[in-house]
Amino acid sequence: MTNVTEIFGSLVFNDTVMKERLPGETYQKLRSTIDDGEPMSLETANIVANAMKDWAIEKGATHYTHWFQPMTDITAEKHDSFISPAADGQVIMEFSGKELIKGEPDASSFPNGGLRATFEARGYTAWDPSSYAFIKDGSLCIPTAFCSYGGEALDKKTPLLRSMEVIDREALRILRLFGNTTSQKVISTVGAEQEYFLVDKDTHDLRKDLIFTGRTLFGAKPPKGQELDDHYFGQIKPRVSAFMKELDEELWMRGVLAKTKHNEAAPAQHELAPIFSTANIAIDHNQLTMELMKKIAAKHNLVCLLHEKPFEGVNGSGKHNNWSLTTDDGINLLKPGKTPYDNLQFILFLCAVVKAVDEYQDLLRISISSAGNDHRLGGNEAPPAIVSMFIGEQLEAILEAYEHDDAYSETKKEKMEIGAHVIPSFTKDKTDRNRTSPFAFTGNKFEFRMLGSSASVAEPNVVLNTIVAEELRQFADELEAADNFDKTLHTIIQKTVKDHKRIIFNGNNYSDEWVAEAERRGLSNYTTTPEALPHFVDKKNIDLYTKHGIYTETEMHSRCEILLENYGKIINIEARTLLEMIRKDIIPAVCAYTKELSDTAMSKRAFCSGFNVEVEFELVEELSELTYELNEKSKELAKSRKEAKLIVDDMEEKAVFYRDKVLAAMDDARKIIDRMEAITSHEFWPYPTYSELLFNV
Repeated sequence: MTNVTEIFGSLVFNDTVMKERLPGETYQKLRSTIDDGEPMSLETANIVANAMKDWAIEKGATHYTHWFQPMTDITAEKHDSFISPAADGQVIMEFSGKELIKGEPDASSFPNGGLRATFEARGYTAWDPSSYAFIKDGSLCIPTAFCSYGGEALDKKTPLLRSMEVIDREALRILRLFGNTTSQKVISTVGAEQEYFLVDKDTHDLRKDLIFTGRTLFGAKPPKGQELDDHYFGQIKPRVSAFMKELDEELWMRGVLAKTKHNEAAPAQHELAPIFSTANIAIDHNQLTMELMKKIAAKHNLVCLLHEKPFEGVNGSGKHNNWSLTTDDGINLLKPGKTPYDNLQFILFLCAVVKAVDEYQDLLRISISSAGNDHRLGGNEAPPAIVSMFIGEQLEAILEAYEHDDAYSETKKEKMEIGAHVIPSFTKDKTDRNRTSPFAFTGNKFEFRMLGSSASVAEPNVVLNTIVAEELRQFADELEAADNFDKTLHTIIQKTVKDHKRIIFNGNNYSDEWVAEAERRGLSNYTTTPEALPHFVDKKNIDLYTKHGIYTETEMHSRCEILLENYGKIINIEARTLLEMIRKDIIPAVCAYTKELSDTAMSKRAFCSGFNVEVEFELVEELSELTYELNEKSKELAKSRKEAKLIVDDMEEKAVFYRDKVLAAMDDARKIIDRMEAITSHEFWPYPTYSELLFNV
């Protein structure tokens, strides 16, 4: 039986290990670097590196790697062994402070948006001591940032670390204005709930679309989907339970606070949720979680699908980003307290978030944009592409009272009585939850629900940290210059509510009425990635990020270029895969079945002219017509794909073309294929069906 307290963090060079293995003075210097950003000397780095190496070797490691997060939504690593040659022909195990602090991967071979030419290869990985090193696959993994030779950020971690420093600085200004002199740091914290599908590996490996794209490009609806709601929170199947148990243990050993696991709404869909960590560590842990999910699934002859919409007709997978602000001495700045109306510090932080979400709706939408997530958003399984926020009836009433200078009285908490005396009563929450809201207040945090399951959670948190920091900066500037603090504070709260209450919506975000209402309110509605991404480099967003040192203007343009180009590449891969499946497998299979039907009909007629062969000929006629239509659609798809490839200079134009022409042609072909699958004998159909994929684990 697993002893969790014994294994937890056993493969992490964490604070406990550092205290044990580092000299006291070295440990204090390292903590000063982690906590206060103090520079680290090479002497200190050498001592830390040697201790890390000795510990890692004791744990079975032979190599080390700088583990970083380039603009690919996955991690990257280059492994070097600890060995160095000795004079006697043997080897010694060495690891220096210089090797710990800096690495040199090839920067030209990662997405860079034109920042680096192919022949300009040098780039740097730089140790992030605020995220603990850990052991994976026999290597010491050292979390690092990644930048070009010119210093431009080429990764997800660097902007996040910058944004964490900005929110810390601006939030502390507000705390000092409210008389808090003890808190020394404000930390953005994150809990990233991860949804995923598990399918049988043998079945998965028979689908080229799943292998190459991570989603099914066609598939007729199975007789049963999620209509009965019987999978959600249902009993976990033994094979899945074994996977989850091993995943928990592997995560716990690497310090990941895996807490909750359950079946999700769609068949074969599941979820894992961790306890909150600092934003930086949470993002690293989520990347590690996705990687381990895939590796451990393979050990159980399963495949973990992280695509946002692997199956049409059932829920796709998202990632809920629970974000909050906490001081180093344990104060949650988004906790309303027992009397939130009188908690002016909380109300001001709430107003900062409301104002930030309203003014930077576009950045929040952009931060979760991808080709995969476009299939999921707005499908009555995930929030729409319209950004709004839910704060609940109580907080909405409080803000309305401030807006109109009305009196407000706290309502007493109700007791929930179930009606059976054996069940104890408990306190009812003052407001319900809203699962349709993209950005919902859930008690002491905000849950950003628009993220796609395969994406890094770094960029949404860069946005949240930065936009809220900007509003806090404006509030602090005004309050610090005020002659009358209380009056100015009241004016700020009142004006914020009046100017930005349009972003607050506590109703059903899935309804058509809300789409019309949001338009009336003037909220943005970027329904697809090519529509949203170009706004990343709008002047107001460039001004925001450059002011706070999150990105340079050059870095912003490069990222926009990378994301637009990546969108087109994904759809191009999907189109090529679909064309291959149509031409090499689907059309030949259906033709073979059509021939079988024709031969059967002719044999029956030859045997006895009175036999009725109407069924066979009806199927032959329908399948022949569908085969012709599919062949024509495949020609259109191939033509549109070639036309898209000719657009080389304008990534925005190219992305729009892929969306409007290539993706549209793929959808047309899919409808035909799904009709063919529904009337083709299982013996002839060349690929596993949705029934086999979703229900055979």
